[in-house]
Amino acid sequence: MLFSGIGAMNAEAASVEELTSTAKQYLKAPYRYGGTSITSGIDCSAYTQYIFSKFGISLPRSSSEQFNVGTSVAKSDLQAGDLVFFNTNGRSISHVGIYIGDGKFISATTDGGVAIDSINDPYYWGSKYVGAKRVADFTAEEVEEAKAEVAKAEVKSVSVDFSIYTSRGEVALILAETLGLDTSDTNSPFVDVKPSDKYAGAVNALYKKGIFIGDEQKKFNPGSPMTRGELSLVLVNAFGLTQSGEAVEFKDVPTTHWAHDFVSILASNDITQGIGDGKYGIDDLVSKEQLSEFIEKLTEN
Repeated sequence: MLFSGIGAMNAEAASVEELTSTAKQYLKAPYRYGGTSITSGIDCSAYTQYIFSKFGISLPRSSSEQFNVGTSVAKSDLQAGDLVFFNTNGRSISHVGIYIGDGKFISATTDGGVAIDSINDPYYWGSKYVGAKRVADFTAEEVEEAKAEVAKAEVKSVSVDFSIYTSRGEVALILAETLGLDTSDTNSPFVDVKPSDKYAGAVNALYKKGIFIGDEQKKFNPGSPMTRGELSLVLVNAFGLTQSGEAVEFKDVPTTHWAHDFVSILASNDITQGIGDGKYGIDDLVSKEQLSEFIEKLTEN
């Protein structure tokens, strides 16, 4: 069931309950700008695209493109399953989520991954709201038939425990404390880090040291996970490490990989031995336990 027109269509194999429960299965899934993976990082429009694809509905890739489909819906007439849109960059449509009822919507956010927020939040979302579109009518009829269809499509919950992974914000907090940096200045240069955020001072301190930089949108993405490759660069810069002896090679880190030298420096200083089988795990997400082990070895040297 594909959707590319401008009107709403029936989602024949889904009820409101199934849509919202499916969306909630991915709470805390990590955010990544431009990401399309529910496990390694996904952005807001990829998340809505992913959820609706579970019910046979194809959405465009970007939030601005998604705003151009469906039927406009007044805020007072919102129904669960409607797409809700926000202007977070001061210029255009830049965020999209799924309305789940009771004034709440679910979306992939930069600071907390997939999360539920109030559409009328006076501190942020309320003032950013732009409008809503109905791209499908999710009815409560024939629920048993819907369940059978969903099962046939193998819509199932993920088993990944996102709480074990560390985020960029958490890495900033730990590094700033470990390095003894002054975190009193909370005026971060990043648009997604407010002075009141718990990691604002740490992020700003690391930015001043050139250890962390933002993306092309001037965002720090504090809720996004980090790969072991990304962490190698951060740790080498943070602790001023240099190559100790010959380069150390791993099967999954060819010499042409951008992180090759950073990984080799960590290994040559006995900070890492990889994940086994001659691999470093260059694209694996960094868990809280792994970060702790890295920091422990770095502070011992």
